[in-house]
Amino acid sequence: MARFSIFSLILLPSCLFAGVAWSAPKLVDSAPQFSEQKPLDRQASDAARAKAWGLSDEEWAKFERLQAGPRHYWSPQLDPLSTLGVEADSDQERQRYAELQVRLEAKRAERELAYQKAYTAAWARLFPGMLPVQGMADDPAATPAGRFALFVEERCPPCVSNTQQWLRVGAHLDVYLIGSQGDDGRLRQWARSAGITPAQVSSGQVTLNHDRGRWFALGASRPLPARYQQVDGKWQRID
Repeated sequence: MARFSIFSLILLPSCLFAGVAWSAPKLVDSAPQFSEQKPLDRQASDAARAKAWGLSDEEWAKFERLQAGPRHYWSPQLDPLSTLGVEADSDQERQRYAELQVRLEAKRAERELAYQKAYTAAWARLFPGMLPVQGMADDPAATPAGRFALFVEERCPPCVSNTQQWLRVGAHLDVYLIGSQGDDGRLRQWARSAGITPAQVSSGQVTLNHDRGRWFALGASRPLPARYQQVDGKWQRID
């Protein structure tokens, strides 16, 4: 019968696994690890965004939660103030967000109008006699109070005659040509047929814009031309 000493029992494993590096197994915590805090750079970024909209960190967090839910699918492009206002829990909250948005949009309109004046002045200086096409804020939502968003199309005699009539009484119009396909030449040609002058454009009485699908986005219907104006924060057709 084979006899083994305690030394042979100790050496036996090292003989069987010669050349194989061995280390003690590491204990691994299999439980998932969660961090309840955002990274510092993300926190700073969120704080900056909240400040830009006049919101607190808690309000911004609520906006993010709302946009992670059904509201994201209903209104994926809705801004933070509108999102919080629509989902407000009280009349007081709703009023707060409405006032914040009015103030913010007033500042935006002021800046955009100031830049538009500089743009039209530069155009008149560099390209005298040529009708400029609106190149920056060509969104009906940016139309300030007292102006009309006017939708027209080519081969539309009423569009021409009505535009001339409104301009004669001093109306301020942001003209949107439907179906222009982004062709500045077609837009300028229509403007000339309507009697729109470079002076009216350079003074800011008229801006020329490509529609780019906004007519259909408004859910509007013919006949054309169609004038729209903001009334109590909502777009209404003015016939």
